[in-house]
Amino acid sequence: MKVPRIGFLAVGSRDGRAPFIAAFLQGLSELGYTEGQNFTIEYRFSDGRDERLPDLAAELVALKVEVILASGTVAAIAAKQSTGTIPIVMGASAEPVGTGLVESLARPGGNVTGIGMMSRDTTGKKLELLKGALPGLSRLAVLLNETSPTHLILEQGVKEEAQVLGTEIHSLKVRGARDLEDAFRSARATGDQAIYAATDPLITNARVQLAELGVSYRLPSMFELRENVEAGGLLSYGPVYTTLYQRAATFVDKILKGAKPADLPIEQPTTFDFVINLKTAQAIGLTIPHSVLQQATETIQ
Repeated sequence: MKVPRIGFLAVGSRDGRAPFIAAFLQGLSELGYTEGQNFTIEYRFSDGRDERLPDLAAELVALKVEVILASGTVAAIAAKQSTGTIPIVMGASAEPVGTGLVESLARPGGNVTGIGMMSRDTTGKKLELLKGALPGLSRLAVLLNETSPTHLILEQGVKEEAQVLGTEIHSLKVRGARDLEDAFRSARATGDQAIYAATDPLITNARVQLAELGVSYRLPSMFELRENVEAGGLLSYGPVYTTLYQRAATFVDKILKGAKPADLPIEQPTTFDFVINLKTAQAIGLTIPHSVLQQATETIQ
């Protein structure tokens, strides 16, 4: 009996994606899969050089894997450009319709399905919580990875929501981890009072560096992934991504059993966590109002 091979194509490094890999494997295990027995997995990571993703995707296609799990929107795009026949499951891709990965959430069409993230679903709430933590917030730096295909969509969404709250926006566009300190230095120099980090694998992979910069420059930070706050960032509001990767395993299971991606509607997260790192708040001299603390699903002491 042929043992199916799964391709795992990811933006960033194995270490950076480790929580998501573990969650995906756990999801497979709960569905009765045992690595080496009834599936094998081929990993490919861009390791900070996302321009390599098309070649890495082509390697997986040449190996004739049965399905590709794409971790990161750019990875999903590279996979789709490399094959129109091998099924692709998005671990959690931003704006799948806006980036052309799928035709619609209900009817994906083509060979891509999985978990889709719509940035507008969380942007307003993140800004509301950040302003609650910083009642005097009037100027906000938005950290964006300009190599991401979704950065313009994300930027526009933040601008629109910030306008409602009466907050001025200053966009900080970076291309890699090497640019992050310059971005924080610019934010401090121009009088920005906090950092809003737009969702992107770069933000996840550089979570320790971002946490250290936030404390060093005494800039409160809002993220989407709890992993950023666990690493020392101040606030996060968003879905539990590890749960999404566990859920992605169900798509892989269905496809290995014969389902077609075009027939599997895109799923979106339905529950969200608000995490506060009180140790970081103390380090930057910030007292979080009780009204905001009450909304947290978890606080890190």
